[in-house]
Amino acid sequence: MAHVPVVPPTVLGSLALMLVQALDARGLDGRALAARAGIDLAMLYDPNHRYPLAATTRLWGLAVEATGDPCFGLWACRFTSQTTFHALGFAALASRTLQEAFERFARYSRLVSDVAEIQLRRVGQREQVRFVPLEGQPQPPDEAIDATLCLIVRMARMLSGGKVSPLAVRLKRPEPSFSEPFRKAFHAPVQFGQRENVLEFAAADLDERLPTANAELAQQNDELVARYLARIEHERVSNRLRSWLIGQLAGGEPSAAAAARALGMSLRNLQRRLQEEGTTYREALSGTREGMARAYLEERRISITEIAFLLGFSGSSSFSRAFRRWTSQSPRVYFRERARRRGR
Repeated sequence: MAHVPVVPPTVLGSLALMLVQALDARGLDGRALAARAGIDLAMLYDPNHRYPLAATTRLWGLAVEATGDPCFGLWACRFTSQTTFHALGFAALASRTLQEAFERFARYSRLVSDVAEIQLRRVGQREQVRFVPLEGQPQPPDEAIDATLCLIVRMARMLSGGKVSPLAVRLKRPEPSFSEPFRKAFHAPVQFGQRENVLEFAAADLDERLPTANAELAQQNDELVARYLARIEHERVSNRLRSWLIGQLAGGEPSAAAAARALGMSLRNLQRRLQEEGTTYREALSGTREGMARAYLEERRISITEIAFLLGFSGSSSFSRAFRRWTSQSPRVYFRERARRRGR
């Protein structure tokens, strides 16, 4: 499989608003801490905006430092509403059963963040709801994981009228010095230092029909979520830039100014938008070249010299130097190793 350039991960902007409100409720200046973390305050109330994961991770760290509370994620999750998760919150509310609501969160977990996903697994008479970081992505902070799992439990209790709580909670994080808030928040025994982050529910509880079920509303909100996910993929400037670069590299290395003109924005605006997505023009250019180089070498239908020119390098030597920076191997060694592995 060809290497695909990595797009820096993002988080739904309403989660930053949740943190700001939680900090304000503790008597702190949430907006000031958010600004220190690199959160664009002008976009704080935009329900469609997404922030780089790096910025929200910094805000989680500042929040724990300012409050001195290792259980801050459990406190912060109180400051959410049905609209926090865009249309997904309403789709969950209109689900026929809790099982169906959990399935929606698993199917659309990328709406909240693209560094982890919710996975469901039925084991005997229990349903496991697992928070699984994606391979190759940064690890979310412990407090963000605490908040996510606590939100799932709060949703289950709200939709069931307080009847459903997990039977067990297993967390990877180390146990804080004062862990009683975890047991109160989850309404269940909590184990720390485990191999994975898991909530376990009685399967029978999740299969009971909910009084808020409305199939038509659930479907309408599913469609809104799907449209939102499609739109953010299209609107990412880094994605649009890489698509443009792929068609330009054969003519030589394009400049950032030329890219900005092609994307219909000023150079300054391009640089700002890329920074918001956690990357730069040079990183996007390098990542695009690397991905194309790996794909060309795997196909091995053209020479290394031809690949160099197709990627906008002045010659095979400059391409080989760049390839060694990316992979610590020469293009020829990379190709031989891939061919050997495929022959096994």
